[in-house]
Amino acid sequence: MTEHVEGKLLIIGGAEDKKNECKILKRFVEESGGRESRITVLTAATGYPLQVGTEYHALFLELGAKEVQVLDVSDRIQANRQGIENEFEKSTGIFFTGGDQLRITGLLGGTLLGRKLQQLYQNGIIIAGTSAGASVMSDTMIVGGEAGTAKKNTLSMAPGLGLLRSVVVDQHFAQRGRIGRLLSAISQNPYVLGVGIDEDTAILVQSDASFSVIGSNTVTVVDASTSTTTNVSETTPGQSLVLSPILMHVLSEGYGFDLKQRVSLL
Repeated sequence: MTEHVEGKLLIIGGAEDKKNECKILKRFVEESGGRESRITVLTAATGYPLQVGTEYHALFLELGAKEVQVLDVSDRIQANRQGIENEFEKSTGIFFTGGDQLRITGLLGGTLLGRKLQQLYQNGIIIAGTSAGASVMSDTMIVGGEAGTAKKNTLSMAPGLGLLRSVVVDQHFAQRGRIGRLLSAISQNPYVLGVGIDEDTAILVQSDASFSVIGSNTVTVVDASTSTTTNVSETTPGQSLVLSPILMHVLSEGYGFDLKQRVSLL
């Protein structure tokens, strides 16, 4: 499922609570070291880096972080700047904001900063992302597609950051009716697990590739690895998909999942 790493991932389905209990963001601060945490917020995904960065800077300090820095990388020249890896020397947690996932991969892929993030994750740091920042965690990500009925060739996919292997993540899942496009994604290679994360909900992925659910809604895991019937290679674009049988797990807070064994955890 994944090569051995020491780090953790907090993958958030978007629209996390920022005003009340802030359970997910509070957990991120705790996992980053609590009162000793030094958090770096990456705003590469958003077109409004100042506004979004200022919001998360204030939030994380309010939730008890020791230090918070906001790093806006707006082009690949910045991401390849000599010494940029030193910006993370004290970081104990990295947080990707929402926006456009292609901005993250397009700006960071193959750069000094991109390689530094991989190294930090392998060495034990926690990396979190919300909405678009969640989609980029896997090796293949969904970048667009229709909600609703599963159809062939109605979604766009691209390489992600590759922190989570053999999994494709979709966010704002129930709220935007994205089960169809997640099924379309995994039909292209049924070995890949589909993980749909609702708003104000997250999965905390441990170094052993198991995760626990945090937040107010649910996480849907779709496993088509044992399917025996599919028409994905036979249909014309726009035709309805056949994929059978599939195994689906719907999990709420207090439950988890083992991505290697493909079983839910109570």
